[in-house]
Amino acid sequence: MFHRTFYAGLVSVISLLSFTVNLLAIVILCRGKCGLSKCITLYLVAMAASDLLVGITDPFLRLTIQFHFPYSLLNITPVCATTQVLVFASTAVSVWLTVAFTFDRFVAICCEKLKTRYCTERTAAVIIGAVSVLGCLENIPRCFTLVPDYVFDDLPWGCYTKPTFYTSSAWNAYEVTHRVLTPCIPFFLILLLNVLTVRRIVAASRVRRGLRDRSNRENDKDPEMENRRKSIVLLFSITGTFISLWATQAVFYIFTSITKTGPDSSPTGYYYITSVTSAFLQLLSSCTNTCIYVVTQSKFRGELINAVKFPLSAIRAHLQSEFHTTRKQDI
Repeated sequence: MFHRTFYAGLVSVISLLSFTVNLLAIVILCRGKCGLSKCITLYLVAMAASDLLVGITDPFLRLTIQFHFPYSLLNITPVCATTQVLVFASTAVSVWLTVAFTFDRFVAICCEKLKTRYCTERTAAVIIGAVSVLGCLENIPRCFTLVPDYVFDDLPWGCYTKPTFYTSSAWNAYEVTHRVLTPCIPFFLILLLNVLTVRRIVAASRVRRGLRDRSNRENDKDPEMENRRKSIVLLFSITGTFISLWATQAVFYIFTSITKTGPDSSPTGYYYITSVTSAFLQLLSSCTNTCIYVVTQSKFRGELINAVKFPLSAIRAHLQSEFHTTRKQDI
């Protein structure tokens, strides 16, 4: 019981943290004062929105509410089933938006001819819309895998995965397809795109450095290389964090699929510990992007500081106004 309570407390903290940091990121990025292109900003806003939805549905609605309030209206079977679909759909959308952002930066750096047509705000909007729709459609069938735990006063309560889900070859194929799509394929796609991007950057940097050395301007700052460096730091920070936090789940799924290892409910068993750890790291990935923006983007840091100062300044101005009003009345 202790481990369940401890885990529920952790996911509650993650839910609150995810809601706060992603909402702040959306507000700051939408102001358009972070020095990023509209294309990059659109991807980052979409990623923050999907992470916000993950933080609301998975840690809060699905885990925290069900643990602390088992008899709330959110545990009615239709509502519970909808929550389950939203959890998987928002997670899939968040993962594939990371892939889309990685591919966009790959095109911007490695494909000069395609860059002007692909790396645009309109293309980004189309890609984000397509990923969102496909992520929802891919997870709608999950509604049909859930049945009520019990029925009280003709009202179905709880969500229980029906036994045929584990024995049906069709549902097994669906589950395998889902696991391959999220996170296995994105995991390896991001690795591949990053390797190709790094190789291109190294080659381009050598050529550019050689040209600048020949012109005896090696001590001057290169604006092109500086902009590229900032873009690369942002890209690698986001994708590197994604790979680190999702690696446990991806490797764990591949291992259990190959070895045919079944679930283990023992809190001290390696299966249970690994599955809980991978789920925790996956949830944590919904909170990291805003921290990355703070570390890598100076203008974002400035906007965040202004956002924090604004309510403090408003409170200070209100207190000063009240103080002066009180003094005038006393006089």
